[in-house]
Amino acid sequence: MGSFSIWHWLIVLVVVLLLFGRGKIPELMGDMAKGIKSFKKGMSDDEAEGAKTADGKTVEHRPDETVQAAKERASKS
Repeated sequence: MGSFSIWHWLIVLVVVLLLFGRGKIPELMGDMAKGIKSFKKGMSDDEAEGAKTADGKTVEHRPDETVQAAKERASKS
């Protein structure tokens, strides 16, 4: 009961082809590939810029500093 036979997979394939058509599946896969490439490019662009805040300042991390102290220091500058 845990595995599907070849007939189950053939029926699923026929239903998918009927729903999407033969030409639509490669088009969907191409769009998916473009989306993945765009996502990877965006991630690499973010890493290249470094960690910056909305106003363009670099985020400084001090391990011994509390969140409240960091907010107060940021509001002063």
